[in-house]
Amino acid sequence: MALGRTAKYYKENPEAYAKKLAYQKKLNKKPSEVERRVELNRVNRQNHAAGKSSVGDGKDVSHMKNGKTTLEKAKTNRARQGANGKTTKK
Repeated sequence: MALGRTAKYYKENPEAYAKKLAYQKKLNKKPSEVERRVELNRVNRQNHAAGKSSVGDGKDVSHMKNGKTTLEKAKTNRARQGANGKTTKK
């Protein structure tokens, strides 16, 4: 599979990639992000136990506007970035 536009950019600009990784490392340490990740992992485990999903099925737990979570294709969930930084949750 060919590299996407962003992957090509970071491959050609290692300084920008290092800057991005540093930002992500800082962001992922935030208590709010850790809490969010823990919640999604918990829901994912519950879905596996209930037989709603399985490891490697390509599904993510996605947050909806009403605050609940739902299973969604990982590609769709991760591609939803929104216009002007505004979320476009389901």
